[in-house]
Amino acid sequence: MSKKLKILVVDDHQLIIDGIVTSLKEIEAYQIESTTNCDIAFDKLKHESFDILFTDLSFENFGTDIDGGESLIKAIQKENIPVKIAVITGHTETNRIYNVIHNLQPSAYLLKSKCDATELNFAIQKMLSNDFYYSHEVHQKLIKRACIAIQMDEIAIQILKELPKQTKISNLEGIIKKEDGSLLKLRSIENKLSNLRIDLNAVNNTDLVLKAKELGIID
Repeated sequence: MSKKLKILVVDDHQLIIDGIVTSLKEIEAYQIESTTNCDIAFDKLKHESFDILFTDLSFENFGTDIDGGESLIKAIQKENIPVKIAVITGHTETNRIYNVIHNLQPSAYLLKSKCDATELNFAIQKMLSNDFYYSHEVHQKLIKRACIAIQMDEIAIQILKELPKQTKISNLEGIIKKEDGSLLKLRSIENKLSNLRIDLNAVNNTDLVLKAKELGIID
C-alpha cells in the first residue's frame, strides 16, 4: 500500500478548515491535519514531516509569535523546512497577490471563494510535480499587472507618485522630469495622464491613482 500524502491546513476560521478538509477527504490518498494557530502549525512542521501546507494569509489570533500566513511562510523558509507551500485565501487584491508570489514564491495561490475539490487536487498534483499553480483569477490579475507594468515609463511613475500630493494638475509642471533632466510641459503631462487613464480604465485622476496602487505600480 502506497504512503498517504500528508497535508497540513492552517486557517483561523474552523468553518473554512472544515470545508477544505471535506474537499480533500474526497481523495483517499491524503492524510490531513489542521490547526487554527500559526505557532502550532510551525511547531508541527518542525517536528513532523508534511508534504504540503495550505495556509491563509490573515489571522485574527492574538498573542502568537507568528501572526499570519506570510510570517509562517517566512519562518518555514528560514528554517528550510521541506514542505510545499500553498496559499488559500480570500485576498484578491492585485498588489497583495503580486507581493506574496514575488517575495515568498508559494507553490500555489488559490482563492477560497472559487476553490473546490477538483481545483485543490489539481493544485496538489502540480506542486508534487515541482510546478506552480495559480487559480484563474489570480493568474489573470498577474498578467494584467505585468502588461500594465510594461507600458509604464519613468515619467508615468513620476506623475502617478506626485499626483496625490498636488491640488491642481498645473502644479505638476516644474516637477516632472524627462530622462535628460529637462522639465515636462503641462500639455505633455495632461496628455500622459489621459493615456494613463485609458490604460488603467480609470474614470478620473483619483481613480487612476487608486488603480495604480491596487496594481502595485506605486505604493
